Amino acid sequence: MADNTPTRYEQLADDMAQAIREGLLKSGDRLPSVRQTCQRRGVSPSTVFQAYGLLEARGIIEARARSGYYVRSQKRPSRALSEPAVPRSEATEVAVSALAFDLLETTRDPQVVPLGSAFPAPHLFPLDELARAGAREMRKLLPEQVTTALTVGDEGLRQALRRRYALQGVPLAPDELVIANGAMEALNLCLQAVTSPGDIVVVESPTFYAALQALERLHLRAVEVATDPSEGVVLEDLARLVGEHDVAACWFMPNLQNPLGALMPVARKRALVDLLAARSIPLIEDDVYGELYADVRRPPPAKAFDQTGNVLHCASFSKCLAPGYRVGWAAAGRHAAQVLRLKMMTSLSTSIPSQLAIAGYLAQGGYDRHLRQLREALSTEQRRVRRLIERHFPAGTRVTLPAGGYFLWLELPEAVNALELHHRALAIGVSTAPGVLFSADRRFVHHLRLNVGHPDDPRIDAAVRSLGQIAEAMTRDAKPARAHA
Repeated sequence: MADNTPTRYEQLADDMAQAIREGLLKSGDRLPSVRQTCQRRGVSPSTVFQAYGLLEARGIIEARARSGYYVRSQKRPSRALSEPAVPRSEATEVAVSALAFDLLETTRDPQVVPLGSAFPAPHLFPLDELARAGAREMRKLLPEQVTTALTVGDEGLRQALRRRYALQGVPLAPDELVIANGAMEALNLCLQAVTSPGDIVVVESPTFYAALQALERLHLRAVEVATDPSEGVVLEDLARLVGEHDVAACWFMPNLQNPLGALMPVARKRALVDLLAARSIPLIEDDVYGELYADVRRPPPAKAFDQTGNVLHCASFSKCLAPGYRVGWAAAGRHAAQVLRLKMMTSLSTSIPSQLAIAGYLAQGGYDRHLRQLREALSTEQRRVRRLIERHFPAGTRVTLPAGGYFLWLELPEAVNALELHHRALAIGVSTAPGVLFSADRRFVHHLRLNVGHPDDPRIDAAVRSLGQIAEAMTRDAKPARAHA
């Protein structure tokens, strides 16, 4: 297991980012020169260049030719999507599976540009190293381990996960972890553990369509809560909803919410946990994107503030290390025993070879280095595609400013029906994720989620330009109709 202690350049970058957040360095200020920083901090020029490079990759500072490094403007562009949607407060029966299945079908075709996909590009992951680690571990596997690891999971992997939780300030009880077939199984098991058919579950607005599919499968009803594009769930609205409804559970993504990319501030996470604990409402925390932050340090999960075992924290390696290996887990708090029983009654076990491969890879110490490279690649591509959207999409388009991850959420002009745009784009070989997928009542008619996790794909620029041209044409076509009306 790799040591997660920050390197000298990461610590220097963290200190400078904190100074910028606290206003000690303001927008447009010039950073100290490399020589000055070396003298003040007692570090090498290489350390300073690495720290400044990390801050530049995160979009916090910018280099100016023959001038040095400067604090970038943190002001939101005028076209940024910054206001939360206002959802209906009534409970809604969920029926989104058919549309979701259609979308997943389009992402399987390698000839289609995967702007609608849920995964980053495969070349971003250390698949060869994982394969070698898996082969080594399988050669060392004792016959009895094949059965002792059933249901509970491989002990080496469980220990590695507990250590990573501890580094985030989240000590886990030895029996709290349940290894699952990806985060989706973990989330579904947790949801099933704390609800009964007909119950009400509060979800974000917009929310990840797989959460809606899970509610649909278990015959649960959804109530959507307003979700700020930058800071996540609006707690005032949540407090009102849990007062109006008999809520069985909440399913939220406090870190890098899909599709918005919102990152809930630490104080709001603590308040969220306290609000739900006071009413004994379980919080199912989906944290699959937590490692893909664009800042210097990993944001803590809501689980870090749980004092009562009320938070069921779920994550996986699918989005940050090993897509296709289907290794996830739940740290299910006081509900762990019930989640484990449900695991035994459904899939019984998660693939032992997959668990061993990941445990072996973690033990060799390259995971955090891989994560740093992945975050930098995704952060750079996110900013690049955002500029393409601003250049090619029609006036009035607004787009989120995510705090990490690889999704952008667009609000298109009212004349643009995103589902129709999706079908037109498919006809030219480009997939998208239309907004109606992300709400129980299909309310995000003019919204679109785009996957920007495919750096080095030469088709992306033309695909984004084509999407913008289709949206522009739809806007033009609607103008005569409105004038005639």
